[in-house]
Order: sequence, then C-alpha cells, then structure tokens
Amino acid sequence: MASSNVSPRVLAEEILKLVGGKENIVTIAYCMTRLRATVADLSAVKGDELKKLDGVLGYVGQDNQIQIVLGPGRVTKVANELSQIAGITVGELDEAKVRKEEIKAKNATPFKNLLKKISNIFIPLIPAFIACGLVQGINNLIIKLSPDFGTTLVGGILTVIGAAVFSGLNLFVGVNAAREFGGSPMLGGTMAAVITGASLANVQLAGKPLVPGRGGIIAVLLVVAFSSWLEKRVRKIVPDILDLFLTPLLTVLIAGFAAIFVLQPIGGFISDAIGKGVSVAIKGGGAFTGFILGGTFLPLVMTGLHQGLTPIHADLLKTTGQNLLLPILAMAGAGQVGASIAVYFKTKNSRLKKTIASGLPVGILGIGEPLIYGVTLPLGKPFLGACIGGAFGGAFNAAMGVASISMGISGLPLAILITPGTVGYYLLGILISYIAGFIATYLLGFEDPEE
Repeated sequence: MASSNVSPRVLAEEILKLVGGKENIVTIAYCMTRLRATVADLSAVKGDELKKLDGVLGYVGQDNQIQIVLGPGRVTKVANELSQIAGITVGELDEAKVRKEEIKAKNATPFKNLLKKISNIFIPLIPAFIACGLVQGINNLIIKLSPDFGTTLVGGILTVIGAAVFSGLNLFVGVNAAREFGGSPMLGGTMAAVITGASLANVQLAGKPLVPGRGGIIAVLLVVAFSSWLEKRVRKIVPDILDLFLTPLLTVLIAGFAAIFVLQPIGGFISDAIGKGVSVAIKGGGAFTGFILGGTFLPLVMTGLHQGLTPIHADLLKTTGQNLLLPILAMAGAGQVGASIAVYFKTKNSRLKKTIASGLPVGILGIGEPLIYGVTLPLGKPFLGACIGGAFGGAFNAAMGVASISMGISGLPLAILITPGTVGYYLLGILISYIAGFIATYLLGFEDPEE
C-alpha cells in the first residue's frame, strides 16, 4: 500500500488547470490536511475532475471557497508548489481561526458558536499537550524499567517538563478564553491566577481555608467569561481618560470577589460532578458504556459536538491526573481504519484503493480526516462499520479501565500516553476495533463506485 507517486509539482499543475488557471485564484492557504483557496469564479472549478486526481482525497467548494483534501505533510508541499506556479503568496492557516471564519458564513446557532469558542480556546494548547504528554510518557516508561531513574538529574528535569503544561494550564486557558469572550487576554490570565494562586489557601471562608485551583478548567471558564463580560460593560461607562487605569482595576476587583464567593464554588461543583459522573458511568457501566461512547463518537465528530468534550478532557486531567474518556473515544478512529481496510480488499476501484493507501498510515497515527471524507463517509455503510468497530474497542477499554495521562493525540501514538500497566490493554483495544470495523464493513458491504 503506497501513497500517490505523483510529485507535488505535477499535482499542483493539475490542480491549477482544474481550478480555472492562476487568473481564477485570489488567495492560497493551507491547514493541517487541506489546500484552501479563494477563487474569482467557482463555476470555473471542475470539482468532479479534481476528485479524480491521483493524490487528491476529497474536494469541497462553496461561496467562492474551495478546499482540496491532500493529507498532512503533502498539503504543505503542494501548496508551496502552487504558490510558485501561480505567483501568489501562500499562507499557513490557524485551524482555530479557520473554523471561526467558516462558522460566520453559516447559520450558526448560539450553541454551535459556544462550541466553536471552546474549540478555539483549546486548539492552540494541543501542541503543548502533545509535547509534555510524550515527555511524561517516555519518562514513565524509563522509570518503570529502571525505578532509580526518577531520582536522577535527567529524570527530575523530564518530570518537570512533562508536568509543565498542566502547571500553567489554568493561566493558558484564562488568556485564550478572554480572547474568545472579548476581554483582555492578560486580564483573563490574571483572573485564572486569582483562583489558582497558592496564597488562596491562606484565606478562610466560613472557618475553612479556600482551595487553590478548585473547579479546575470549568471554574476558569466561568470566571473569565464573567470578567470579560464585566470588562466590556465597565469600559462603556468609564471616561476615556481613565479607561487604562480604572477599567482593569474595577474588573479585577469585582470579578475577583465574584469568582471566590460565587463562580469558583459553582465551577467546583460542576467539575466534581463531571469527574464523578465519568468515573461512575465508565466504571459502573463498564463495557456497555464504552460500547455506546465508542460507537457514537464519529457521528459527534461529523456534527462538531465533540468540541464540547475538550474542556472535560482537560478538566479530568487537571483534577484527577488521568482521563478514562479519551482511550474509549480514540477507538472510533481505529474502527475507521479497520473499515477502510475492508473497503480496500473489496473494492475494484483502483483510485479508491490509492485513496485508502494514502489515508491509512495517517489514520493509524490518529488523523482520520482523509479516511472519513475520502472513504467511509462517501460510501455510507463503511461509516457505520467504522462506528461498530469503535464501539467494540471502546467497550474493551472501558471494561479494562484504560486511562491516559495527557491529550492531543489519538490512534497508535496515544499508547505512549496511557497509564503504566494498561498500555497492553490499549493496544489490544485498537486491534479489536480494527478487526470489528473490518468484519462489520465486510459483512455490510457497499456500492462499489465506478472507475
């Protein structure tokens, strides 16, 4: 199974012809897997022919915006080649900003906008989660093989680096949340520090010391949402000459007291409820709960509702040190890999085989977009087969109590972030999802597209 043999230069030239030539291109950009361009005339773009190009995994065109799915790594090379040929500067897009702009062009509901805001808060943190999580996972593996390593200089430094993102997580979320809610980013970080600072333990309320960081990420989101709202209201009534001094002062004072007396306790209650709810649901429901969660995650991804789970993942890690939810949901991607392999063996369409061969390696590594949009979703029944595969893998991981120590990656690489002692169970869960997705798709069948 090899990826497309077409060079980035040749593919860029073919794409340029089918989008109406360089005269029809206004802007060129790319994100993780997609080449994105604005065109002067969408009707000049030959979408059906673009889909048939060797190396193209999918195409979407709407409102003079076109998106060509090429896959990670390859999209950067093709975009740069296209930029040189067309003589237009290419830009790398912030995925969070792209999603924010796309939602403006659609009839977005307040709930969808909220999900997008949550996504925009956490997407910039993913590289930090990945880096620190991998360091922590590697360090744990070495300590398991050599227990004395944790007491060495290198082991101690690796421990500090691995925990860094979680040490500053509340502040990072506070800054990003304020930016999304329309407040000053540094005031958002300040409000997060107010409810996180160690000195909070020196303050007593009703005879009991306050708990720094209580409520975790949930409390931070509540506090910063309120402080950002308050800041905008205060700025409207404060004279311009006093705005620089008086607005932040009033915001911090009022929001600070509201945070400690009202918002942090509410956040703590919600956070505790989420933590206990997830633990009880997974441990109490076991395989049944895992089956439902693993089987329904792909449809959640398609609707965008999975974005609402991001703060839950982060809060579980911040408050409990592990995440029982992520390894279950990760099985959905594994089920899709199994389903795609079944399609590969059943289809007689050579182009579909090439699409699967290109998408499988990155799918195994946890990037499922090429397989979703290029294989399982367009064929229909294989998408259902993928869901079934995810359900069986999720059931197994839930029954075994598999948990992760970080977030940001999925698929096979997530194994390095699994709690020590359960890595073997996680890998077995992936294998179960592969097999179940393969069998379900093979039995369900699909309408093989014409060559």
